Parts: sequence; structure tokens; C-alpha cells
Amino acid sequence: MKWFSSLFVTVLSMCCVSVYADDGLNFPHVITTGYGEVSAKPDMATFSVKVVETTLTAEQAKQSVDDVVNSFLKSLEDIGISKSNISSSNLYISPQYHYPKSGSSELVGYRASRTVDVVVIELAKLNQYLDMALKSGINQVDNIQLKVSEQKKYQQKARLAAIKDAKNKAIFLAEGFEKQLGDVWLINDDRVPPLPVLTRSMMMDTEQSSNGYQDSKLIIRDQIDVIYKLK
Repeated sequence: MKWFSSLFVTVLSMCCVSVYADDGLNFPHVITTGYGEVSAKPDMATFSVKVVETTLTAEQAKQSVDDVVNSFLKSLEDIGISKSNISSSNLYISPQYHYPKSGSSELVGYRASRTVDVVVIELAKLNQYLDMALKSGINQVDNIQLKVSEQKKYQQKARLAAIKDAKNKAIFLAEGFEKQLGDVWLINDDRVPPLPVLTRSMMMDTEQSSNGYQDSKLIIRDQIDVIYKLK
């Protein structure tokens, strides 16, 4: 009963969507939204790291972050990372001021930063690359995103699951109201697929924690709206 109520609310809400408020829907019909998801074990990743330094002069700040970035880039190239999988941002410098309770602000130095983005083809080497970044002087990890190399394949599987779900809901509703499901009148898949969601097991032993990401999986979702005619 709880499932049916949830389904009814979903269908009812779809009826209120303006895209379906069309004079052409002057025949018995049912609107359903199908949801599908598949899980996949990530096999690659991207990460973004940053070096931030504050020194007395802009020149010193620039030299400091450039030295760190160049050291990290060289270490990546030395182990065979393709340049196409590495990108570094332009230098960003901003003056830093001290604001006393009274009197004017005082220039105390310059803050410089640069970001490096890396594509990790072999997920097992992710921790190694992060360690190299820290040893080079990188002092901030901004983002780590796990991915699957065959993203399109899993997205298609999620789409097929969403199609099947939409059809099953339509059949259930039609039969519930003693109707027969007719032809599909409209299919709306004009949605941006949501980003894969990373899940990790809460039960991790020491070895897994040290290796990192061995227990991770990505949930890839999709949804589709369908209007069926009723007989």
C-alpha cells in the first residue's frame, strides 16, 4: 500500500508538469516516471590539488608556488603520466592586509596559489600520486572524484532499467483501474543524467583503509517520463 501511494503521488505530480498540460492529451492516458540505477566499481579517478603560499613579496610568493608545482609535474612525468592527463592552472596572487581596530590597513604580504588537476587511469595508484603531491609541497587537496572508464555503458544500463520501471508502473496502474495499456504517446528523456554517487562500506579493515577505495562503488542513476494511452 505504501508503494502504491508513493507511485500515485509520483504520477499525479507528473500530471501537473507544464510540458504535459497540452490540448493534445484529450484521451485516456497514464503518465509514469521510471527510475533506474546500476552499481559499478570505479576503475579510474580525477583529483585536484593546490599549493598556497603567503610571503612578503609577490615575487617570492610566485617563485614558491611555481617551484612546488614544477616539482610535482616533474615527478608525475618521471613515472610516465601522460601530459594529456595533467593540467595546471595559471598563477593567482592577491595582497594580504592586516586590519587593526584603529588606523588604516597594513599590507602584510602576498598570497599565491596554483592548482593541478590529474586524471588517474589506474585507480590503484591514486594514493601514490597523492603522496607524491604532498612530498612535492602541495598543501591542499581540493577534490577527488572516482569514475568508471565505461561510463556510457553503465548509463545505458540505468536507462534500460528506467524504461522497464516506467512500463511496469504503467501496467500496474492500468490493471488497477481495469484498463488496458495502449501505445506509447510520448517519451521524455530530456534530462541531464545525475552524477554518479559514491558509496563506501562502513566496515573497513586496516588493510582496506591503507589501500583506499577498494570497497567503493558508484551508483549511476537515470529516469524517464512516459505517457501511455489507455484502452
